[in-house]
Amino acid sequence: MVQDNENKQYVALARKYRPQKFEDLLGQDALVQTLTNAIKNNRLHHAYILTGIRGVGKTTTARLIARAINCIGPDGNGGPTIHPCGECENCKAIAADRHIDVIELDAASKTGVDDMREILDGVRYKPTNARYKVYIIDEVHMLSKSAFNALLKTLEEPPAHVKFIFATTEIRKVPVTILSRCQRFDLQRLSIETLMTLFNKIVKAENIEAEEEALQMVARAADGSARDGLSMLDQAIVLGDGKIKAETVKNMLGLADRQQTMVLYEKLLAGDISGVMENLQTLYTNGSVPTVILQDLIDITHLLAKVKIVPAFINDASLSENDREMCKKMCDAPINILSKIWQMLIKGLSEIQYSTVQIDALEMILMRIAYSASLPSPSDLLKELKKKSGLNKNSVPAVAATHPTEMLEDDNAGMIIETTADLLKLLTAKKQPLLLFAVKNDMSFKEFSDGRMHIAISEKADKNLIANLRAFLKKETGKNWQIDIDYEPLGETLALLEAKELDKDKKNISEYPLVKAILSEFNGAKIETIIRKHIEDAENESETEFAVPEPVNETYDEDN
Repeated sequence: MVQDNENKQYVALARKYRPQKFEDLLGQDALVQTLTNAIKNNRLHHAYILTGIRGVGKTTTARLIARAINCIGPDGNGGPTIHPCGECENCKAIAADRHIDVIELDAASKTGVDDMREILDGVRYKPTNARYKVYIIDEVHMLSKSAFNALLKTLEEPPAHVKFIFATTEIRKVPVTILSRCQRFDLQRLSIETLMTLFNKIVKAENIEAEEEALQMVARAADGSARDGLSMLDQAIVLGDGKIKAETVKNMLGLADRQQTMVLYEKLLAGDISGVMENLQTLYTNGSVPTVILQDLIDITHLLAKVKIVPAFINDASLSENDREMCKKMCDAPINILSKIWQMLIKGLSEIQYSTVQIDALEMILMRIAYSASLPSPSDLLKELKKKSGLNKNSVPAVAATHPTEMLEDDNAGMIIETTADLLKLLTAKKQPLLLFAVKNDMSFKEFSDGRMHIAISEKADKNLIANLRAFLKKETGKNWQIDIDYEPLGETLALLEAKELDKDKKNISEYPLVKAILSEFNGAKIETIIRKHIEDAENESETEFAVPEPVNETYDEDN
């Protein structure tokens, strides 16, 4: 009776449906193709390293490689093959993890250099039954530095009968000296579609009733890991007494009601703060976890933004019917609003983690988002301010460029230098930043004409400044320039004159009705700089040149 119970012992789905051939590996097409070609062309490498998140098949792949290179076929005369027979003694023993020549180790428990030496002592001996002696080291990143160093020489030039296969979830912790001696394979996360295919296949084989929505919940929660997904599927089957229902999975995973979360998101977009609080309280009372609610809101934001940018994604197989309906219903949400909500939700994750009462923190986060959602966009605010100020499209003044900064933007720099503005323009056009800076900051000009200048120069100026400037002007204008120098206080430089002109322009522009309305609306706002260029008016109906008008007041206080 005891023996009968042992024979009927339950095997977890993750073990029962572990891939037994390369065709069963999900989402790892590049790896399978590489190994297929390597075996077909007899180009097997001596060391492989498999990396990826937990539960994507690293150890399984290592065992499959060991079987593929050691399979001898049902008749005992076969060679390495991408399709191991599963019938020969080597295949059976490796699958059962009892083959004497396939040594599988856990680096977490064998971390020291002595452990590695013990392992490597057996490398020089040929395999007993198999074609190759295979060392599979799981979580190899946990080996000590000394253990890695002990492995290096053997790993670089192992005997022909030895193959190494490493698996790790932390590839960055593996020394580059080890990586350079291995062929690396990055096992991919499994997509929701791939996991759904696997789950449907398993529930059909197990003759279990399962709701599509429930399987999708498990696939999302698995986060790309087949083992995690199958473990949750196992739990859902037990919890549902042989049936997998959406409500059961929802309670098991502590998930918020997806439909209610969508309603909550819709109220967030509408800025309905009281509705948001009421809906959130309902979700919390029904057992939803605040961090899960927040994560669901982040997922919805990403989904809406993705559908907004890639409309065809709404027909993707990974989306449930409820998700499609939500996307259609909220597709009018502007991308800038979705981006703002995304940033506030992401920031909210850290706020919740450091909060003593998570639901209170979530309420504050959602209140902030709902309030900001009802605020006007910058363009709407500008239009409203224009209405308040009485400014129309015909009242936008035209701009005149009055100082050298404007002249620097002219692309038609001539070779006749008659003014300091022409000099600055030429230096800018010829890409002479050092000379340009020195001319603006280390000189003051008393006289200037074509071929001659009278200047004062700063004592801090570079000693070669005059020589460099004269050589530059000779090259560009073909003239020998006369430069008269006064060694006296510098006076007003071009940079200082530009700064004064800018201050004057700021004073003038601050008297525009629209600018005045903006400054009064936003307390503490100020004009930082002025960009002189052609701009279109707010209605896009006419293009005018924006210019600084004459001051409204006759007097101007420099100190202000």
